[in-house]
Amino acid sequence: MGAPEGDPVIVCPVRFEQDRIILKWLAGIVGFQGDAAMVAREIPFMTSTVTGKAAGRIDIVLAEIEGDLTWYGLEIQAVYFSGPGMDDEFRALLDNADPRPPYPGSVRRPDWRSSSAKRLMPQLQVKGPTLRRWGSKIAVAVDRPFFEAMGGPSPNANRDLNDGDVLWLVAKISSFRLCPDHWEALTLEAATDKLLAARTVRKQEFEEVLREKLEPMRKML
Repeated sequence: MGAPEGDPVIVCPVRFEQDRIILKWLAGIVGFQGDAAMVAREIPFMTSTVTGKAAGRIDIVLAEIEGDLTWYGLEIQAVYFSGPGMDDEFRALLDNADPRPPYPGSVRRPDWRSSSAKRLMPQLQVKGPTLRRWGSKIAVAVDRPFFEAMGGPSPNANRDLNDGDVLWLVAKISSFRLCPDHWEALTLEAATDKLLAARTVRKQEFEEVLREKLEPMRKML
């Protein structure tokens, strides 16, 4: 098996929990004062119109109570992968005596499309407008390869909290440790465009592929 290519990719959301780095980073960005910051997890955001039970939650809420309650939502998004399950890799980790983790035994690839446009974008489209109406914002923590798959940092990254609805916290893995790397604020509309990261093909392109794949329906019975 060949040498690894590219930067390490985070496939487990728990990886973002290391040393509360992301929470401390967000607290500094929004101006919360160290020990005054408070955290709550899995706060119900939507309720079912049928059962009345929670139908959607915000992963983490970072808040400060200094007279008024001020808070920001935080969504954690690792990347899904395509390929075999991870059971064998965890067993190899348990048996590993080397200080470095063993090289993966199976081929897997990050599934950026499922993680961004199919998973994260609907979350932001549901939660973003409500938080904007409530006078708050939502932050999203992703890793650098994830953000690069969305087009990477904006040419003139905006760091004015008043000009954005979504705060992107982009971390990287350096020497197996999580590190802050880049942050910027985007409007919900700009964030949606960035997550989509795709264009509709021309009708002619679509029909050329369609003609190649069409077959008589009787063959499918």
